[in-house]
Amino acid sequence: MGVIKLKNIRTFSFHGCLVEESKIGSDYSVDLKIKTDLTTSCLSDELNDTVDYVLLNKIVVEEMAIRSKLLEHVAQRIIFRTFKELPQVSKVTIGVSKLNPPIGGDVESVTVELTEDRN
Repeated sequence: MGVIKLKNIRTFSFHGCLVEESKIGSDYSVDLKIKTDLTTSCLSDELNDTVDYVLLNKIVVEEMAIRSKLLEHVAQRIIFRTFKELPQVSKVTIGVSKLNPPIGGDVESVTVELTEDRN
């Protein structure tokens, strides 16, 4: 088994419960970690024997572009889509962070992190 991580995928998205958030948007950061068998790709040095992180990034960017009220919801969509499109992935951990959230304080970010194993 092995792990592939994409750290600090940056997007500008429109998530949030406030009407203003749906109009002005915010900066987000996503960390994605997947677990998969890397044995074959370690030996073959072939892209088709591994999980292409370009596709992982594409899934994150496309799902982040779809508005959600809750970070939990968008994170779960990314997990579902990763499992659907990449059957070799056995586990996904994702952290979705809203940078400078409008919560009435000096807070750098708020993060929701989910981990799921393939059933």
